[in-house]
Amino acid sequence: MIVNTNNSALQANEALTNTSTRLNSSLEKMSTGLKINKASDNASGLTIADQLRTQASSLNQSVENGNIAVTFLQIADKAMAEQSSILDTIKAKLIQAKTATTSDEGRTAIAKDISKLLTQLDNIAAGANYNDEGEQYMLQASYDDMAPAGGFSFQVGERASNTIDLEGGTVQSNTIGLNLADLKSFQNSDELTREVAGEMMSRIDDAIDQLNLWRSEYGSAQLQVQSSTRNLMTGATNILDSESVIRDVDYADETANFSQQNIISQTGSFALTQANANSKNALLLLR
Repeated sequence: MIVNTNNSALQANEALTNTSTRLNSSLEKMSTGLKINKASDNASGLTIADQLRTQASSLNQSVENGNIAVTFLQIADKAMAEQSSILDTIKAKLIQAKTATTSDEGRTAIAKDISKLLTQLDNIAAGANYNDEGEQYMLQASYDDMAPAGGFSFQVGERASNTIDLEGGTVQSNTIGLNLADLKSFQNSDELTREVAGEMMSRIDDAIDQLNLWRSEYGSAQLQVQSSTRNLMTGATNILDSESVIRDVDYADETANFSQQNIISQTGSFALTQANANSKNALLLLR
């Protein structure tokens, strides 16, 4: 009987230490809900899961960008819808001015109404912007600049090339259709005659067509953004599901593993106690 080195106790202690490590690891997984808490748990799995999480974060931000872009485009569309209503009203007033039953005084009043309506149409274009500082003008370059608005590029995707671009334009009385600015100068029936009213009716038709063209451009961009956003949401969900499979703990499996390791730990402690007790038997030989 050897007493200097208790091999049984050493082996039992080594096994118990390893079991304790696995038991602590199992407790950590159940307490955090993650089966990968550090690189040593699964180095390759951690790398893949982190890549998936980064990709999902990028897609979620792209979804947010898309939702903001839709709001931006809806504001522009509402502004142009009001402008379209103004042009419809002007068309009706010109039809009224052209008929023989409208008096000179009536055409004078109509001319003043048209002037005010076109001023309001221009005010709508000048005031259509995304924020209070007016840094994002939609229907012209700036509040005082009637030049076309700059182009818009919406980042809807995780790559730099995933953009939806919209050419900027301007929706002003003198830029949609033919020259409508002369309508704003009417002050009496001598200027707004039946003949002039008839000529201006065709100009208003051209203006309405031009405005509808711009609205369709903004509408197409909105549909494209919405479609891309829905696709990105689906992609982000699928990617997060894939990450969950790699990173998240399965409590059913881990509970079974914890119970197993706990039993092994208890039996290991008993084995170590017995190994230490066996070495004491050497004392019996000395009696």
